Amino acid sequence: MPELTRRAFVGLTATALVTTPAAAAADPKAADDAWNRLLEGNSRFVEGRQIHPHATGHWREQLVDGQHPFACVLGCADSRVPPEIVFDDGLGDIFTIRAAGEVLDSSVIGSIEYAVEHLHVPLVVVLGHAGCGAVSATIDVVRGKGHVTGDISTLVRTIEPAVRATPPRADERQFLAACVAEQARRTAEILQERSVIIRDAVARNALGLVAASYDLSSGRVVKLDKH
Repeated sequence: MPELTRRAFVGLTATALVTTPAAAAADPKAADDAWNRLLEGNSRFVEGRQIHPHATGHWREQLVDGQHPFACVLGCADSRVPPEIVFDDGLGDIFTIRAAGEVLDSSVIGSIEYAVEHLHVPLVVVLGHAGCGAVSATIDVVRGKGHVTGDISTLVRTIEPAVRATPPRADERQFLAACVAEQARRTAEILQERSVIIRDAVARNALGLVAASYDLSSGRVVKLDKH
């Protein structure tokens, strides 16, 4: 892997990468088009009329020399929420990054920067989901009813601000859903704060940044309103 690409992938030279030729192009409509494409695929999934695009051997061969995903999705590692299935897309369509609770660290941010700066995706989606175990565990810890060990504690500490910022609800499911939404929104906000590349692309209207949530029961993805 060339040195510049390697550094972009791990997010080591964010300031330098902003000045590369790839940062010049901007199409304000591209993010909306990408989001609508995701929603169309999700509707097919919900309604049971998937077309399973880009899954043939011929299409696989077309991707040998490169990839051109139309969106980047940061989703939870939960096995019930694979973006390519949820959005009825195939090989090479979505640049997928998954971490429990959509938690950001340097490698996750660097991966998103790579998608934006070098693969030129016009849209990044932070996708939370109903019944998130990482968020639920954090709620228990915040309430003093749970305890985590190992590096799981790192996840909990990262999600904790979202839980503490969420107003209480009488209904536990509603409270969990509100915490999930808050975590997705905060992740999208923090991504811009921590990444010069992401912040610059959003400012130039070269990148859309969406926080969304997936319902396990219906299969539906909805866009979350901003604060």
